[in-house]
Amino acid sequence: MHLSRTILLREAIGETIRDLRGNSNRTLREVSADARVSLGYLSEIERGQKEASSEVLSWIAEALGVSVGQLMAEVAARLIAYESDSVVSLHARLAA
Repeated sequence: MHLSRTILLREAIGETIRDLRGNSNRTLREVSADARVSLGYLSEIERGQKEASSEVLSWIAEALGVSVGQLMAEVAARLIAYESDSVVSLHARLAA
């Protein structure tokens, strides 16, 4: 039986940052400049390839105009949604 891949925390953080940036119509370059992190590093964070420190996350959140708490609440909601989908899929496969 093959289970769907679990999303990693760094991936959920990256997806959330990318979505917040996109929703605010900001470019990667603009946010990286405001957050004082390199363009490449922010790109790697958004793609879930790098784990950002709490300090860097606070800089990114500030650059996006949200609090770290708001950012992490969005990350938590994303993780819960992925986990719910995985649980539903598992239950459906087991019932089949």
